[in-house]
Amino acid sequence: MSFEKRLQILLDQERYERVSALARSRGVSVAAVIRDAIDHGLGTPIDVRWAALDVIVNAEPCPVPDDPDELVAELHGMRGSRR
Repeated sequence: MSFEKRLQILLDQERYERVSALARSRGVSVAAVIRDAIDHGLGTPIDVRWAALDVIVNAEPCPVPDDPDELVAELHGMRGSRR
C-alpha cells in the first residue's frame, strides 16, 4: 500500500503512551496503530455496505402491495414525493 497524504496530529501524553505501547507490543509503528484505529473506528466502505446488508437481511417482514405501482406510490408518499 502506498501512502499519499501526510497527517500531523497532537496527542496528550496519556494517549501517546497508549498508542506507543500498543505499537511496541504489535511490533509495528505508531502510524500503523493510528491507521488501524481509523479503519476500525470509521469502518471501511465495504464494512459499511456489509452492515447495511445485515440490517436489510435481518429486517422484520412487512406487507407489500401485490401491484408494483401501489408500492411505488406508497414509497413516493413516504418520501414526500421527492424525485
